[in-house]
Amino acid sequence: MAVNKAGIMKIEDKVALCSIKHHKDSHIQLDEEACKNCETKICVISCPAHLYTIEPESGKLKVDHTGCLECGTCKIICPKRAVTWKYPEPGFGIYYRYG
Repeated sequence: MAVNKAGIMKIEDKVALCSIKHHKDSHIQLDEEACKNCETKICVISCPAHLYTIEPESGKLKVDHTGCLECGTCKIICPKRAVTWKYPEPGFGIYYRYG
């Protein structure tokens, strides 16, 4: 595990210790029309798990729910309120093992 000079683990290393059991159905839904009209696409840069991407060919916003950290950042930060986010079904989601 990588630690900095103060002996603190990097966030990436902490997240790597977690386990995620994802459901086949996404717990994150996008309003495609609102996303299409969003100038900032701030969810792409604000998601700590980097789940949001823009398809190069179409410019369409996509989300991959399988690595979700369940922080809710995407729902809070979206200026168009285009993200519908709920906790995964019981028995699914992230299990934090460290810090």
